[in-house]
Order: sequence, then C-alpha cells, then structure tokens
Amino acid sequence: MQEIRNIALIAHVDHGKTTLVDRMIYQANLVRQPENLGQLILDNNDIERERGITILAKNVSVTYKGVKINIIDTPGHSDFGGEVERVLNMADGVLLLVDAFEGCMPQTRFVLQKALELGKKPVVVVNKVDKPNCRPDEVQEEVFDLMCALNATDDQLDFKTIFGSAKQGWMSEDWKQPTSDITPLLDAILEVVPAPKVVEGTVQMQVTSLEYSPYVGRIAVGKVTRGELCTGQMVTLCKRYDRFEKHKVKQLMVFDGLGKANVEKVSCGDICAVVGIDGFEIGDTIADQENPEALPPICIDEPTMSMLFTINNSPFFGRDGKYVTSRHIKDRLDKELEKNLALRVKPGQNADSFVVYGRGVLHLSVLIEEMRREGFELQVGQPKVLDKTINGQRCEPIEDLSIEVPEQFVGAAIDLSTRRKGALIHMEPRRRPYAASVRHSYPRFDGTSQQLADSQPGRGHYGPQVQGVSALQGRNRQPHQRVPCLP
Repeated sequence: MQEIRNIALIAHVDHGKTTLVDRMIYQANLVRQPENLGQLILDNNDIERERGITILAKNVSVTYKGVKINIIDTPGHSDFGGEVERVLNMADGVLLLVDAFEGCMPQTRFVLQKALELGKKPVVVVNKVDKPNCRPDEVQEEVFDLMCALNATDDQLDFKTIFGSAKQGWMSEDWKQPTSDITPLLDAILEVVPAPKVVEGTVQMQVTSLEYSPYVGRIAVGKVTRGELCTGQMVTLCKRYDRFEKHKVKQLMVFDGLGKANVEKVSCGDICAVVGIDGFEIGDTIADQENPEALPPICIDEPTMSMLFTINNSPFFGRDGKYVTSRHIKDRLDKELEKNLALRVKPGQNADSFVVYGRGVLHLSVLIEEMRREGFELQVGQPKVLDKTINGQRCEPIEDLSIEVPEQFVGAAIDLSTRRKGALIHMEPRRRPYAASVRHSYPRFDGTSQQLADSQPGRGHYGPQVQGVSALQGRNRQPHQRVPCLP
C-alpha cells in the first residue's frame, strides 16, 4: 500500500498559501509551468480571482519519493473560518505559513489555535524572505511565543522551521542560503507529518466536504478513519438525531494531482470522494451496514452577525434578476446551508424575509455576490452584531484588531478606535518597504509605520471602513480576529 501524508495549509490572509500549493504542483510536474505566474491554479472561482483571496477549501495531491501527499488549501480570512475548522479533521499535520515581515497576525492565531486543539503537529514555513527589511529570525521567535500562549504541547513546540519564498520557488532550512526548488519543504513534510493511523475494523468515514457534478449529483468527500471502503459496498449513513439510512457506494474516487481517479477500494487514512450517498450533510458518518458507529459531529464556532434578506419590493422590481420570489431565495439559501457550515438561516417577520446569520461582513457579502451573479434579485438589511447572555450578563463579540498606519496618522487611528469603544493594547514601530502587492490591493507604505494592537466591540468594527479610509487617507490595514464574547 502506498504511503500517505495528509496536510492542511493554514495562515493569515495573503501570506502565500495558494502560491505555495502552486509551487508544489509545479514541483510534481502535474502541469507545465507557465511563463506568467500571476494566475494561481487553485483560485478557480471568479470571486476568488477578483478579490485575490481563497474562499473555499480545496484538495489536491502530489507524489514525492513514492509518498502521496494530500494537500488541503484553506482560506485565510477569519470570516471563512468554518472552512478551516471542518477540513482540519482530514489532516494529520499542518503547514503554518507566516510572512517574514508581518509576523504573526490575528488570523494566524485563530487557525493555529484550532490546529493545536486537534493535536496537529505543525511545520512552520516563514515565507516571503525575499522582501526587503524582512525579519525571519524574529518571526520564528514570535511563532514560538504564540504557541506557548496557546498551550501547545512539548511535542508541538518542537517544530521544524523552513524559510523561503513561494513566489520565487525555493525553500531552505537557512534563509540566508537560497536553494533552487522547494525540496527541503517536501522532505520536512515526510519527516515531521505522521502517516495516518491504520485502524482495523468496520468502515468509518466522516463527510467533511461536498462537491457537485451535473452527471452524478452530490459527492461526499472525507477521510476514511477506520477500515476500508469499497465500490458496491452497502453502508449506513449516520445522520444527526440518531437517524440511519442504508445506501450503496456506486463510485469511489481518490484525489490524483489536480483531478480524481476512480478506484475500487480506499484504505484507512486516505481522503476520497464517494458517489451514491443521497441526502447526506456535512458532519454525517458513513459506517458499516450491520454495526454502524457514528463519529462525533464537527464543531463550528457560532455566527457573530446577522442580515435580513428579503424580496425586492422597490419600484425597480424585476429589472436586474430573473429569480425574484421568496421561494427562489429560500431554495437558494437552503442549498447554501448544505455546504456552508458557518451559515444559519431563520424565517423573518413575514413570509418574504429571512434572517441570515454568518461569521462576518465578508462571509455574507460573498454569498450575496454569488446570488446576484446567478440571477437572484433581493434586498438586504444592515448587519447586526449578535449578543449572548452568559451567566446572567449580556455579552457581545470582541474584535482584536491589528492596525498598521504611517507614523503621521497614528493619532487619527487611535482617535477613530477610542470613539468606537476600542482599547489600545500594544504599539510598535515597523519599517515597511515599498512593494506592490501580488494578490491584494492592500496599501504599502514607504518608510516607518506603526502597528497598533487594539481591542474593540464587534459593533464598533462593522461600518468604520469608510470613516477610516477618509481619516487615514486610505493608508491603513486592519486585519482582525474574533475572540469570545465579553460583557
């Protein structure tokens, strides 16, 4: 049986995950390397290419030294954290990418915390060491301090660090000695990431993702955690609330390069796609026909905000879209719920409205944009922050912001934050080189900038972008991370 490694790439947004996956694909000679590397292979969604971010987690595989490496590319934005949480169950180790200049950012903490809680062993990749004024050694110390703060085990703290530049296509154990390819990183994966445990017994596979084909319908994707799964096998689908359904596996596929290959049998530890299971949901378990045993459901953080979706009842009704009724909108939202674990939908005050709960403004804005492109016409309300009652106290979500501005705008940034009930936690100077961003339209500063660590209520974070752009003349960056609700 072929050796397998299952890894997930996690990082803050724009730290180079998808670029690194592209380099692994080129290293394995799966596709011919183009002259222009500006277009990323895995960003195959129109919105992903336009926004320059990864929205959906994707699976590919490469073969190195006879070992099959299943790679899971995850989103970097906190609003799509639900994608990261569910696919980490398929991985046996993680590659934590950190920018050699920016260091540990808010989303770095979020994704690393989820990986450490699941017991994953990380391989730290300090990326973009080709930047002027980069500080790889300091960033490595930052990652160690962050792991200590997140209560990592001794084994997790004994992590291996690889330095390099995914854009230039090289990795090395010493950032001062560049190599010609990313072989040191692939060697580190084989050395550090453990092979999946082979557990004997009846079959168990948890559905962690889904795909759709116009020919065969919905396809369940997950990792076989026990036993073997065969084509034509009768299985039991273990659903929520102790419901069981009998099904037959019609087709089995494993990830092979950028596509899939049909197989007759999938061994324990491999990631596969199953055709023939109807009515499944993410988190369901495919188990033995006679003795079904369900795995624990996937736990996802709760939504933090809501928006009202309703039909367009304005004088311009019916001019932009072809799906305009509440029935169309409800069917589309129900379809989204099947694959978007972090989304919740509840009926509104009347039959034509729906309250949609999500993880952030970007999370819901991507859904709205997808619906608009598909021909839906609807009205949306203002975002509202969700509060909770914990031990008799009203609590609300808190955002940890990392604001980076030129020195002359520090006063305006602090004033803008304090007016929204924010508290300044930390401030440090940074020398940022002037460089054009490859995937983002983030502003780049020429000269010395200040990085402000700030904590403010979620209701103060939603909406200040326009005022912030005006007060700081568009020369600010505000990555953020949600922390548990506080009074």
